Amino acid sequence: MKRCFVFAAGSFYGLRERPVPGDFIVAADGGYRICLGENITPDLLLGDFDSMEAPADFGHIRRLPVEKDDTDTMAALKAGLELSCDTFYIYGGTGGKRLDHTLANLQSLLFLRRRGARGFLYGEDFVWTALENEALTVQKTVEWGLFSAFCLGDRAEGVDEEGFQYPLKDAVLTPDFPLGVSNHILEPKARIAVRKGALAVGWELPPLDSI
Repeated sequence: MKRCFVFAAGSFYGLRERPVPGDFIVAADGGYRICLGENITPDLLLGDFDSMEAPADFGHIRRLPVEKDDTDTMAALKAGLELSCDTFYIYGGTGGKRLDHTLANLQSLLFLRRRGARGFLYGEDFVWTALENEALTVQKTVEWGLFSAFCLGDRAEGVDEEGFQYPLKDAVLTPDFPLGVSNHILEPKARIAVRKGALAVGWELPPLDSI
């Protein structure tokens, strides 16, 4: 397993996983400020630098054009994939003033999954990932912890949710009705599966000051 840490310019709520030697660390534009605050030196700083000025004394900068298809965060994920990273921790990818970037980053989780990697997008005491034609076990870390699942595509068929307040069996989720929102994890380990289709799934984490 090769891990990649991506720091973007959105809201930062604290580190759940901390980089260790051997991890690849990318700061996407203003995400560099998060790195500075956490005393983390990124291996690469990239972006079009519309969120901050590029530091003159940093040696590993990849400048991106303002007019481009990739967001800075997507470019950071691609940089990690180029190095065969298969597990991505994304901080600063939610919140802020830009709901559009939060939605883009949720879609990027499926981009990673379809390339054999798994991404974890951290919000405020919450984490998101994507799954497609597969199952995932989620550990309960908060009593009555929230869990949500949303369809990423036209429809997701054969959806099972076991170990939750509202279980599902062979259900169909569609993008036009949020049936999977605001469930609760009851069992120590809960299972979400989708036979055909893709889901964005997220679950509650304990407050950092309680860990």
